Amino acid sequence: TLTPILLITFPAATQYFMWEKMRLPIGATFCVMTLHFGQWMNRVFNFYYWAWFPVNFTTPGLMIPSAIVLDVTLMMTGSYMFTALFGGMAWSLLFYPANWTWLAPFHLAVKHPSGPLMSIADQMGMGMC
Repeated sequence: TLTPILLITFPAATQYFMWEKMRLPIGATFCVMTLHFGQWMNRVFNFYYWAWFPVNFTTPGLMIPSAIVLDVTLMMTGSYMFTALFGGMAWSLLFYPANWTWLAPFHLAVKHPSGPLMSIADQMGMGMC
């Protein structure tokens, strides 16, 4: 619940700047793509190379579809108020379904060596995703 709420501030500020100064409706998408790049660099260098923690255990939440909808809302309405109301709502509502695609393989059943049948997500500790 916290991730979409906290991550909308930087794309909204970037979207305002790019729309006001350059009339480009790509501010949120540009910001989210750069945030994802920074998050992946953090996970690869700090978690994997520094602590030897598996990278697929630390994947960041996917916000790209939400950012595209936010930019399209601004482009279609041209209003900051409608973008905040409808685009902000779509931003948070798209967060969970956007992550289903990369979370789905972790819900496959596997036979654990010690006996029980569990999903990969249960073994990773994220079984309630």
